Amino acid sequence: MTKRTAKELLSVFQKKGLTFSSAESCTGGMICESLTDLAGSSSVVLGGVVSYSNEVKMKVLGVSPDTLSSVGAVSEETAYEMAEGVNRLTGADISVSVTGIAGPGGGSIEKPVGTVCFGVTCKGITKTEKQNFPSTLSRDEIRRLSAAYAMNMAIDAAKEL
Repeated sequence: MTKRTAKELLSVFQKKGLTFSSAESCTGGMICESLTDLAGSSSVVLGGVVSYSNEVKMKVLGVSPDTLSSVGAVSEETAYEMAEGVNRLTGADISVSVTGIAGPGGGSIEKPVGTVCFGVTCKGITKTEKQNFPSTLSRDEIRRLSAAYAMNMAIDAAKEL
């Protein structure tokens, strides 16, 4: 699924002359990897930041310490700031972010394993979404679904331009 989504993103972005960047936490660079595995990706992909730690989220992407302390790394607020941060760094036409709990540990009652928050920035407007993937899925499945979901958000944003 991730490869098919990456091919679609690359095709849509190339046809529209758009550039892309990502800020990834739980996906660990999977989005950029799946795109840069494809020939011609250099015309679209500007770069990405794997911000697994809160320190990198703050120091590189500009996520507010107040956001992290009040709502946590896995939140739509953090996804919002991550998407805006990577967009600011790269100047991409469209940027996405992913932050979540892939498991098998790390979940809580409020944020169970499979909770993933996404952001997409396009033309100065940032939107966020939260998904709760089944906690019965494997870590790899949650990560792959999350990468594909973020790429689909970017595809949808590109199609609206």
